[in-house]
Formats: sequence, C-alpha cells, structure tokens
Amino acid sequence: MKKKKTTIKDIANVLNISAAAVSKALHNDSRISDKTKKAVKQVAKNLNYQPNHLASALRSGKSKLVGVIVPRTNSNFFSSIIQNIEEVLNNEGYNIIITQSNESFKKESDCIDALLFTQVDGIIASMANETVDLSAYEKVKTKGIPLILFDRGENDLNVDYIGIDDYNSSHIIVEHLVAKGYKRIAHIGGYKRTRIYNNRIRGYIDALKKHNLPLDDELLTESGLTIEDGREKMLQLLKLKEKPDAIYVAGDYAALGALQVLKERNISIPDEISLVGFGNEPFTDMVSPTITSVEQHSAEIGKQAAQTFLKYVDIDIIEQSLNKIILNAELIVRDSSNKK
Repeated sequence: MKKKKTTIKDIANVLNISAAAVSKALHNDSRISDKTKKAVKQVAKNLNYQPNHLASALRSGKSKLVGVIVPRTNSNFFSSIIQNIEEVLNNEGYNIIITQSNESFKKESDCIDALLFTQVDGIIASMANETVDLSAYEKVKTKGIPLILFDRGENDLNVDYIGIDDYNSSHIIVEHLVAKGYKRIAHIGGYKRTRIYNNRIRGYIDALKKHNLPLDDELLTESGLTIEDGREKMLQLLKLKEKPDAIYVAGDYAALGALQVLKERNISIPDEISLVGFGNEPFTDMVSPTITSVEQHSAEIGKQAAQTFLKYVDIDIIEQSLNKIILNAELIVRDSSNKK
C-alpha cells in the first residue's frame, strides 16, 4: 500500500487545534504562543511531516528555492562555485536545487523547465557548450525571475554576469611564455561559439600579433576540452612539420590529456615543449610535472553570484540589464612552463 503523506490536518487532529493554527505555528506566527509552536513542531517531527514547497510557493509567491545549473559537477571549479552559492543563500534562508547540463543544450533546457515548474525564486547558471539558442533562458526572463549567469554567459540576454577577464587571461599566458623564450605557441581552445572561449582565442591571437609571433591556422584548434580532446589535439600538433614549443590549453582537463601524450612520447617538459592549462584544478599541483594554470577565483564568483541574486529578493517587478562583475585572473606558474 502507498504510504499516506502527513498533512497539516493530521497534526491538527493530534493536538485538537485548527489546521490554520498549525500552519501559523509552523511559520512562527507571532499570534501563536511558544507553547503551541513547540507542540506543533514536535508532532510534525513525530509524524515525519514534510512541507509542500510547491503549494507554499503558489500561496506566498516565494519558494525560498534557487536553481543552479552547471555544465558538470565533477570539476573543482564548478563544485567550489556551488558550495559558495549555497553558503551565502543558506544564511539568508534559501535552499538551492543543483542541476547539470552535461554540456547538452537539450538537457539544459529540460533543467530550466524543471526549475520553473518547481517555482524557484531565481536561477543561477553557467551555459552548456552546445547552447546557441537562448530561448530557454529568455523564458526565465519572461517569467519575471532573476537570472544570474556566471563563467559562461551571453551579452544578448542582458542579465547579470560574473566571471573573469578571459581575453586578458590569454595575454597574461602568452606574455609569460614569451618571457620564457618560447616562440611557436599553439592553442587548444574551447569552441569559438562559446563567448568565454572566443574571448580566450581572441586574446591569444592578439597577444601573438603584439609580439610578432607566427599565427598559423594549424596551431589553433577547438574542442570540448575533455581529457580525450587534449590527447587528440596534442597528437595532431606533434604531427606538424614544424612543431610548437609551447601549448596553451583553455581547460585543465584537456591540459592533463596533453601532458599524458607528451610524457608517453618522452618529450621533455618544459625544455622541449611548455604547457599551460586553465582553471587551476587541484590535480594541476599533484601531477608531474606540475601544470601552470590560471586561477579563476571560483569561491568569489559563487559568492558574487549569490549576492547578485539577493539584490532582487524584495523587488516586485524584475527589470534586469547587462551588468558585469569581472574578476582579474591570476597565473599560477608551475614546472610545466617554468624553463630555467
């Protein structure tokens, strides 16, 4: 038999009071005595009462829930952001619902639909690699729900955005490699259709031009930045007649794949080929050689995203505009690029 869900009426019957009084007690209404509140909460606990958040949201217009969408949860960057979003919002009485798109446009759209159905008070998201059609995010805006984007976002949505200066990050990386004496620098980038990776590619190209370094099409590749992508693109670069002497990879997992190939081929790092990643994942400081990478300040991005949402809590009519909080990236120099 299906177990019956405990209702407010069940608690009221046990205490021989009205359901309205139980509801007020559960919401700490000042008109209810502390003695009654204590009794109601004890019976609710004994009966394993679970509040119906959806019904509560429909009544009050506030669910105290915030949806968070990330491309994946198995990276330190995104998990750190989630942790800091939750910490800030929990302190203000909110809970978060975590969803992941797995870089899929369809899954991302399904996540948005599910969060809207759950009556979340806001959505904080980083867009999937596949996403070009912004209609699902436009739907959030038409509902009058605050939409905060971080790391990956699109200016055309005209909403709040928190991230790092991706364009300048590429300049910092190229400047570092040039200072170490490298002259033929390749870039394993993300897909150009994604704004942050496009900015990193533009920064890489402009930095090469600044130093009058070769800008060959064969040195620039796009990928999903998985470990397998890093391996595949590294193998391609090693087949070139004139091999690169430095590789700038737009993601640490792909950089790890590239590192594996270089070690398997007994290529000296950084003497023969230098390697720089992006994201400062914990493993970059554990592998041998350790990988130079860019720190993206994930904790601060998470806090800023949550605080940006909280600005809209007491506003009845949400009118967002493009408002960017851009953090400065930091290059963490390690063995993979630190040629003596």
